[in-house]
Amino acid sequence: MKQVLITGVSGFVGVNLRDYFNENFKIKPLSVRYISNQQFDLRGDAIIHLAGKAHDLKKVSKPQDYYDANYELTKQLFDAFLQSEASIFIFMSTVKAVADKVDGVLTEESIPNPTTHYGIAKRQAEEYILSIDLPSAKRVYILRPCMIHGPGNKGNLNLLYNLVSRGLPWPLGNFENKRSFLSIENLCFVIKELLDNTTIPSGIYNIADDEALSTNQLIALLGKSLEKKNRIWNIPSSLIKKIAKVGDTLRLPHNTERLQKLTENYVVSNTKIVAAMGKDLPVRAQEGLLRTFESFKKSF
Repeated sequence: MKQVLITGVSGFVGVNLRDYFNENFKIKPLSVRYISNQQFDLRGDAIIHLAGKAHDLKKVSKPQDYYDANYELTKQLFDAFLQSEASIFIFMSTVKAVADKVDGVLTEESIPNPTTHYGIAKRQAEEYILSIDLPSAKRVYILRPCMIHGPGNKGNLNLLYNLVSRGLPWPLGNFENKRSFLSIENLCFVIKELLDNTTIPSGIYNIADDEALSTNQLIALLGKSLEKKNRIWNIPSSLIKKIAKVGDTLRLPHNTERLQKLTENYVVSNTKIVAAMGKDLPVRAQEGLLRTFESFKKSF
């Protein structure tokens, strides 16, 4: 049985991935944090590197924290992988390593221009991995997921659920947008394929569900899940943006950053990974979102 080392196994993705693998692989959690000049002795068939520092909505982290956790630590682990007998290295990057705003559709050919410390650090890790000439026996995958959701998920989807479940109106109906989401089941499916299918070439792969949805469509799905009538208000977007700026000043949850996440266009293509696998993703976008919304009922 293939032994797979996973960093960040206690996180949202790690917990779901461990459960998904079940009896297919022998999972070995790998607890890591960045320490200068440390070395790792990796003993396994594959390494999945999930650990890292994500966005800090409270704005209390130092910039260097992102570079230590997302670049320096990844560099140390990748160097150890090259010296180990492991044949597969999977690095969980992010679409934010390419762009925080997307015009059109984001593909693997899009020129990276990250603007946050989080995105820049992830991109630096990508560049380091890509700079190394790999031995023929090793495969390396850099995954760029978009917004991941599923049971146990926390974030803006919870905010939408809370609003609709209380019968409150959605005030952002005037915003027209499309964005991609990623069901945790689809992500786990892709990672398992990367471990099993030796014909998938090394490289960078965007990971997203097949369809992009608008926030108004999300509200409709929530209404379906909760069996509630949708109440969507078309308040002028200019007024909403002014209110968000007030939130920036007063450090309120409803600020410009959150408004952008809820209303931005961020469409991600998954064509490359689907073609490489030769298989369709198992879960449709709306089906996966409905499963996520159903799981919220247990926590509200």
